Amino acid sequence: MNSKLSEDFTFIWSAWNRRKYPTYLFLALCLNVVLASAAFAATGDAFSRPQIYALGILGLGTIALSAYLFVVMFQPERF
Repeated sequence: MNSKLSEDFTFIWSAWNRRKYPTYLFLALCLNVVLASAAFAATGDAFSRPQIYALGILGLGTIALSAYLFVVMFQPERF
């Protein structure tokens, strides 16, 4: 029983190391929830909740694209 459990954890750990994009996406969505809640509290009733979440996703996408382009500009040999 105990060896089966350790094999399962080993498999989960190796699968996580191979596929990090779902983890990054999950963390980005969690960050969006935090940012959207803060923006919704700051704006009051000026924007609806779906608009705030859309603005959060747009902001995170803009930051991610900016970081990617920054890396591509200064390290072009990697691409």
